[in-house]
Amino acid sequence: MGLGLLGRGVGDAKFLAECGAEVTVTDLKSAEQLRVSVEQLSAFANITFILGEHRLEDFENKDMILVAAGVPFDSPYLEHAKKQNVPLTMSAALFAQLSKVPMVGVTGTRGKSTVAAMIHHVLTSLTGEEIVLGGNIRGVSNLQLLKEVKEDSVVVFELDSWQLQGFGWAKISPQIAVFTNFMPDHLNYYKNDLNSYFKDKAQIFLYQDDHDVLVTTPEVLEKAKLFATKVDITLGQEVVLTDMSVLPEDFTLRIPGEHNRLNAALAFGALQALSLREEEILDSLSTFSGVSGRLEYMGEVDGVKIYNDNNSTTPQATIAGLEALGSDSPKVVLIAGGAYKDVDPSPLVFVLEKYCKKIILLPGSGTEHLLAALTSSSTDKVTVASLEEAVQKAREVSVQGDVLLFSPAFASFGMFANEYERNDAFVAIIEDILEHENV
Repeated sequence: MGLGLLGRGVGDAKFLAECGAEVTVTDLKSAEQLRVSVEQLSAFANITFILGEHRLEDFENKDMILVAAGVPFDSPYLEHAKKQNVPLTMSAALFAQLSKVPMVGVTGTRGKSTVAAMIHHVLTSLTGEEIVLGGNIRGVSNLQLLKEVKEDSVVVFELDSWQLQGFGWAKISPQIAVFTNFMPDHLNYYKNDLNSYFKDKAQIFLYQDDHDVLVTTPEVLEKAKLFATKVDITLGQEVVLTDMSVLPEDFTLRIPGEHNRLNAALAFGALQALSLREEEILDSLSTFSGVSGRLEYMGEVDGVKIYNDNNSTTPQATIAGLEALGSDSPKVVLIAGGAYKDVDPSPLVFVLEKYCKKIILLPGSGTEHLLAALTSSSTDKVTVASLEEAVQKAREVSVQGDVLLFSPAFASFGMFANEYERNDAFVAIIEDILEHENV
């Protein structure tokens, strides 16, 4: 259910077909919209396509329904499958069930990509092997990763709240769970119910046993304890609480921001749970260069440093980026804006006033909410029609010593198909500028 265009659904469908399953692929997008994905599966006679619609009969008499992340939790088709006693699963959870290898799972509203990448970086550099990295990874089919797993493998999975629904259906949790933080997000999906959002996130620790480990912060642990009492369970796993104080004062990271020191502390706790030594963990963490689209340094033009923070899709994430790059005087030219996720942007206002000399806004429902919050602010701001125009405007007002930061604070939908398309568009614009300006 849900083929998509990012490659994950294609890989999962291909894996199941290669195993000999009779596969029905159904997606609300049309055959033309999904042409690129459908073409990759056209050689399989055991794949049937039902596109442009879902049909109730396709959710009956099946061995399982493999559900794409992000399908509405109250989907009538999933409800119909449950009534027909058809098991629901998601690819990350199915990988865990089939591989039976230890998993380090990382979730949280912010930081999960960076923490998962940090853990993967350290394990890969210290073992000399290519450790499997899966879950919420661009273009990666989790079921195809089963071909790479060995009996002695340890895998690292970045798990968003939707993928963790699948862990809840399977009643499993990763052996080592990292829960970075919890903030308002995806409230459009969860219908402004933070408890439903936390319930999905909680699946990362809910089914751990007393041999497993939860690495988190005191703030998240308090929420976890409260949730545990509501669902009448006892948290029996080992809990490792962490903050920036676990890192030596002289420890340095290549990537900026206090929030990234906390990310490193969380990764440190998970790696210690894997019995790695403190010295080797810190040495390897110090060489971590960051994740694409997360305060990614792109280069410098005319003395202006350019950063790509495309993956910051909430106001809180953009605040973290501004605090990491800002200075005492406003020197940041910020490109932001996009689609509203029912997350209040008003906390951004003070931070924008403190760090930004100009804000260039892309159109979207989130931008409208931000402009309303900025009504009484003197912050210099302008709305543009395209990302190309935004970069052009940003370059016009930037001078030597300034920072050009792309940190949207909102979702990509409307202007772009997804955040990956938005990221690629920004990267292409900047790479073209760097190529022609720095010759």
